[in-house]
Amino acid sequence: MSKPETTFTAGDASRIIEMAWEDRTPFEAIERTYGLNESAVINFMRTNMKPSSFRMWRKRMTNRVTKHAALRSEGVKRAYCPTQYKRM
Repeated sequence: MSKPETTFTAGDASRIIEMAWEDRTPFEAIERTYGLNESAVINFMRTNMKPSSFRMWRKRMTNRVTKHAALRSEGVKRAYCPTQYKRM
């Protein structure tokens, strides 16, 4: 039995796509925030992106260590770069 598809606002959908593209944001962070595990994120990206963009994203994310919290080195404690969110 498949899970019913969760509907997201346009802003949430945009943020999920942004988080999925970010190298330092692990799939676990997306799951904590939006309830989508890795396979759900892949399906979400497949349905919300152009086919060529999805293929580019999958190629980029395949075997990327930083996308899985369990595979990261112990020194990485955050999901983003310190300069990512600059304050004015």
